[in-house]
Amino acid sequence: MKTKRLIEAWFGKWEMGDFMNLPVTADFTHTSPFGKIEGKETYLALVKKNKDKFLGYKFQIHDGLFESQKACVRYTAIQGKGFKLDVSEWYYFRDDLIAEIVAYYHIGEIREERALSK
Repeated sequence: MKTKRLIEAWFGKWEMGDFMNLPVTADFTHTSPFGKIEGKETYLALVKKNKDKFLGYKFQIHDGLFESQKACVRYTAIQGKGFKLDVSEWYYFRDDLIAEIVAYYHIGEIREERALSK
């Protein structure tokens, strides 16, 4: 299924650290407990500024539901030996790219070293 391959490409790019080539639309939006990021360039700039918090992950995929225009994936993101995050994300597609992600996870109290730079 095309959407499953697109999600696999998304996770593969993250694991390789190739975030500048993520398969997202120019008007991509990402919503998470941290808030909403609008636009591919804004998203990439935030990732670039906070590489230590976004890169170096391995992903353990637990479940996935895939349709032609949307998908939902549940996974554990593992960074180094001390950080794991259980996540469920909804992906919405347009023109064979990811147009929107809505992420659900518990961030609890954010440790100072995990806080995003603005």
